[in-house]
Amino acid sequence: MNRSELLKELNEIFVDVLDTDGLVINEQTTAKDVDEWDSLNHIQLVVAIEKHFKIRFTSQEIQNWNNVGEMLNSISAKLN
Repeated sequence: MNRSELLKELNEIFVDVLDTDGLVINEQTTAKDVDEWDSLNHIQLVVAIEKHFKIRFTSQEIQNWNNVGEMLNSISAKLN
């Protein structure tokens, strides 16, 4: 799966978890850019991502994410 396909799937997860139709994320998107992306929803996003891709993140990985691109890096590394 290439990076743009991963981003597309990740965007679908964000729309579903944050219940925000029309949301479009990119690699530079941060929690500050999305009103609904608070600390509780962040946890729900992580769980949904892990479930969707059948992977697990360490708390260190999650804490190091500053934007969607870094999230994608972690997902990609686990899938390859």
